[in-house]
Amino acid sequence: MKDSLPEVWIALSIGNSRWHWAWFQGTELQESWDSDRLSPSAIHQLTQTWQNGQITPNSFLPNLPLIPELYLASVIPEQTSLWDNYPKLKKIALADLPLQNLYPTLGIDRALALLGAGENWGWPILVIDAGTAMTFTGANQHQQLIGGAILPGLGLQFKSLYQGTAALPSTNLPLSIPHRWAANTPEAIQSGIIYTVLAGIKDFITTWQQEYPQSKIVLTGGDRPELLNYLQSQSPQLAAEMISDPNLIFWGMRSLYSASKSIK
Repeated sequence: MKDSLPEVWIALSIGNSRWHWAWFQGTELQESWDSDRLSPSAIHQLTQTWQNGQITPNSFLPNLPLIPELYLASVIPEQTSLWDNYPKLKKIALADLPLQNLYPTLGIDRALALLGAGENWGWPILVIDAGTAMTFTGANQHQQLIGGAILPGLGLQFKSLYQGTAALPSTNLPLSIPHRWAANTPEAIQSGIIYTVLAGIKDFITTWQQEYPQSKIVLTGGDRPELLNYLQSQSPQLAAEMISDPNLIFWGMRSLYSASKSIK
């Protein structure tokens, strides 16, 4: 056996609102973070810092490869192309994933999160992603996609009411679950959106568990903390059964990395 440290590699998931990053040493996740979209000049500067051994402001590795491998998954093609000149780029496509029954327009982020959830928590699995869009994605014990659903995420629902009406105010996600019967307009918006979304989540979970009673339910995405807080207030037993995991996409990328290196 070699005594050298496992190699360092970078994972990047380009989402609708943010870029999601992680760096690994072999199969061990070291750190993850989010950023705004980067310009071509910012990407060039970033790769220069990697060559100098700096991964993030908090992480410096003297033994960092001059050019670490970059595993990239993106739902925005024009931002994917910004990385085309990176010499050790590994673009991830649906065909790379060891999942069955995937349809051509399935988002690579949903597919990777599904793979990561199943590999990390077991099959069958249901993933609820509370991101810009809220998605439900399920697979059976044979790693076959059963299907799912898409609706506007919590933030988009609040934004659409403000932008699509003349009188309704801009309203943010509350820290705690609002009163159901609100006595003012902002709280009425919060109540309408949050209680409707919670009812939908419970209905999807109930229906899924009728067919897959042994399935784990995993919650991920940027609005995951708030959504879990609401569920804990309204349905504590259901919330206790759910797994909160912000790194599902990265676990999916790790699975592909391990397969490419034949790491068991």
